Amino acid sequence: MGELSSQEPLLLKKENEFNYLKKIPLLVSSTIKGIMWAIFIAWAAFFFVLPTEFGRELQHKTIRATNGTLFGTTGSTFLLFSFPVFMIAFLGIIRLVLSGEDEPQVKKTAKGPKFRLWTFPVLVDGPFGVVTATEMIGVILFSVYIVWAVIMYTIQNVDLLSLFDAHGMKEKSALLLELTGLRFGFIGLICLAFLFLPVARGSVLLRAIDIPFEHATRYHVWLGHLTMALFTLHGLFYVIGWAMRGRLVEELVDWKNVGVANLPGVISLAAGLLMWVTSLPGLRRKNFELFFYTHQLYVVFVVFLALHVGDFIFMMAGAGIFLFMLDRFLRFFQSRKTVDILSATCFPCGTVELVISKPANLDYNALGWIFLQIRELSWLQWHPFSVSSSPLDGKQHLAILIKVLGDWTEKLKGNILNLSVEQSETEPLLQHNRKITASVEGPYGHESPYHLTYENLILVAGGIGISPFLAILSDILHHINDGKPCLSRNILIVWAIKNSDELPLLDTVDMEAICPLFSDKLNLELQTFVTRESQPPLEEGKTPKAMQPSISPGFKGCRMSGLVGTGNIVWSGLYVVVSTIGLVITTASLNIFYVNPFNVYYWWYKGLLLIGCMAASILIFGGLVIALWHLWERKTSSKEEPEDDTKKVDILQHQNEASLPKSFGEARFVNNIRYGQRPDFQGIFGTRFELYKVDILLFCFLEDMFNFFFCRDIWIACKELGKCRYWCDCVWSSYSSD
Repeated sequence: MGELSSQEPLLLKKENEFNYLKKIPLLVSSTIKGIMWAIFIAWAAFFFVLPTEFGRELQHKTIRATNGTLFGTTGSTFLLFSFPVFMIAFLGIIRLVLSGEDEPQVKKTAKGPKFRLWTFPVLVDGPFGVVTATEMIGVILFSVYIVWAVIMYTIQNVDLLSLFDAHGMKEKSALLLELTGLRFGFIGLICLAFLFLPVARGSVLLRAIDIPFEHATRYHVWLGHLTMALFTLHGLFYVIGWAMRGRLVEELVDWKNVGVANLPGVISLAAGLLMWVTSLPGLRRKNFELFFYTHQLYVVFVVFLALHVGDFIFMMAGAGIFLFMLDRFLRFFQSRKTVDILSATCFPCGTVELVISKPANLDYNALGWIFLQIRELSWLQWHPFSVSSSPLDGKQHLAILIKVLGDWTEKLKGNILNLSVEQSETEPLLQHNRKITASVEGPYGHESPYHLTYENLILVAGGIGISPFLAILSDILHHINDGKPCLSRNILIVWAIKNSDELPLLDTVDMEAICPLFSDKLNLELQTFVTRESQPPLEEGKTPKAMQPSISPGFKGCRMSGLVGTGNIVWSGLYVVVSTIGLVITTASLNIFYVNPFNVYYWWYKGLLLIGCMAASILIFGGLVIALWHLWERKTSSKEEPEDDTKKVDILQHQNEASLPKSFGEARFVNNIRYGQRPDFQGIFGTRFELYKVDILLFCFLEDMFNFFFCRDIWIACKELGKCRYWCDCVWSSYSSD
């Protein structure tokens, strides 16, 4: 007995040591996160002090320190403006690697509600859409910086007039306009340094701070409007000044070898204006294809900007542009691969379900989404769709729901119906004339499964916005059934639809099959609001079935590619690091063997060479990593690939399950369907906040038609209930099928 008792402290000591070792990566990760924030704050603070005398002196000292070195002025600009971004990216990679790819550690919610700046919305009815407290702080800081920089540079411009030999009010006014235009161009370059960071879909920066691309896109939109407004003022002030001097045409076509070349700037600004005009909300909604095609002019915009300002000025925004180029090159590789569509089913409400083949080693979050291209419909159009299946539903496939809302989706539905007729008249295996060929980018989405870390969930969906919630519900049921970490126990789904024929979308989740007796472990309630029907249809109680027959092209061995920025963090991180090192090596080699020996000093030419170095480093160094990554993916996926007979059984089983009629309404949970009503969010939220009395995760996925009244009503409810001290985390999104 004494021996046993003497051993207990040793066991406890070992257990404590083991727990301590497990905490080390978390501590290191937190430390790295703190360093990342410190670098970012210092980088942003540098922009604020740059218009001051101290900032200018700091910039001049850095330039003088690098004069005569291998990289020259371009190196100093890189250190001041681009190097911090690369440092944050590298630290983010290390942090993600330390986080690992194991099952997420679920933390218990706090005993009382908390207010979180990162997620709590403070503005809904406004030009920015749904804006959280943190986003509002960012908007205010950007606005303050613009006003501050304009005021400081205006004062400096007035002082500089005395240094120029300008006579007469007209000449001084023209000179002041040109100096003001120069300052607006400089401020625009500062905004351009941020512009491309949010639009890189698989960016390690976004992954490190867990902001998915679909949320970060709004920042790109805001920055795009601001950047183009500044560049437009930059060009406009110069044009007015040149016109006052009587040198407008000469200046517009001028292409200086030393100094800023005007004609490339005119071309770059024209491309930017065309992108800007076609991206305005009204024109974009009416003609999305025009917006999409003209937005490809970003290549012209960037290249001619480099020709306009030269290499060292262009490097002010070089980091963001280079990271975007890395992401674009990787997405190009992934999207070239054709993917099997295992099955396609049409619902009476005009919604299509596609089941797509994927490799077993490709992981994604239940809140994931993909970009889809159907080459039989268009070689250029890519459309985003939320994944409607849980990653635990099957290792070899994922499903998406597509609502027919526009021309592209209407053509897709027509092709599926035509194929189903042909397939019913002949043997499917002998059908080769008609097919659907898909290409996929992604999956993208949240890095963390937030839906598993909250005990109480309120899921608000409008129309096809129910799609990601089907994946969430399936994922929670799988975790509960398999005994995996999952806190979710109380779930309320609020779903608003136009017509009752959308109700069969719920049948894509067979809850009893996933988790038998789930109602003993999960409190699930569904409140459905049918807004355009005042009473139930005559066939109430009979769930409409999916249109039959659906098509089942079968499995040909073509799965989604795992070469995605949101995939394996080691390979995606290695891709970024090696390509960046390659950029330094390529630029240094060019300076050693060409620029310095041949005394190349043309600004526009050196800007073009810098763009060439970026592209070459991605092609050579990044391409090598992608090739190795591809070989590794093939090797690992072949190990996890089931036998051919097993494949066929799994595919047939999934197709049979998809065709079997199910009744979501017969499941053992509360399902209230209300006709001719809109959700009373204040009453719904108030009841839940009082009932749970702890933090609630509120997800909102809204179809375009629901955005206005949903956001308005939800915001009013949250604003009123905020007086009760019951706050919630909110994840907002807008869903558009076409």
